[in-house]
Amino acid sequence: MIGQFPEDMVRVFAAELGCALGFLHDFGVIHRDVKMENILLTDNGHIRLADFGLSRRLERGGRAFTICGTIQYMAPEVLSGGPYNHAADWWSLGILLFSLATGKFPVAPEPDHCSMLRKVRSFPYEMPLSLSSPLALLITELLCKTPSRRLRTLDRFQRQTFFRGSTFDLDLLQRQPMEVILELRERPDRAAKARRGLTLSLQPLKGFDYDLLLSPPATPHSQLDPSTNTHTAVPLPGPALPPHPAQEKGPRREVFV
Repeated sequence: MIGQFPEDMVRVFAAELGCALGFLHDFGVIHRDVKMENILLTDNGHIRLADFGLSRRLERGGRAFTICGTIQYMAPEVLSGGPYNHAADWWSLGILLFSLATGKFPVAPEPDHCSMLRKVRSFPYEMPLSLSSPLALLITELLCKTPSRRLRTLDRFQRQTFFRGSTFDLDLLQRQPMEVILELRERPDRAAKARRGLTLSLQPLKGFDYDLLLSPPATPHSQLDPSTNTHTAVPLPGPALPPHPAQEKGPRREVFV
């Protein structure tokens, strides 16, 4: 992962995600896959939690046992096969906030799956001195290995010192555009980087004609070059950049219910 966000932006993202988890948990839903890849952007650069493929209904006091999610975001009790509850989502939020604020994961990726699994279970992480004390305290309470002692309710989350003077009113939070995100969307190289990322993501498909995908045959929407009397394909618009730095690749395991 490369780069990091300022704490003022992390504060807004944390408040929005905390409200999303609180809403889900109040309705008896556990997400089980809170991670950067499952966060979308609005036109103003604010976030939406998405992808409920691994979520399930779990009422207060209920317990789950299915090992699922993405290793670097999974709580220790999930990796151990349960029992676990909604507190697992708050652990994943702690991993996410650490990554947004520092530009890296609390536990660095390992070259093989077994080593990564052992490392995440022991979770030997250090809190960077660059983080403010209120943010470090918030992350520490979210990344508590004991679920019963972990910060695991929206009310307790809102009372953290890190949010002092802030609002959890979503209308007020999202009224102000996130300028850094909007600036990233306007970068002139955005479309080219998106196409390059598409090519890299398809590399495992051996024998696939990537050139045909990125340079499709002439269509009615193609532009005609009068000087050569040939068609020139119009560049495809790339998707908006995600609200986080590029994630470094590491082994991960996803188990579907």
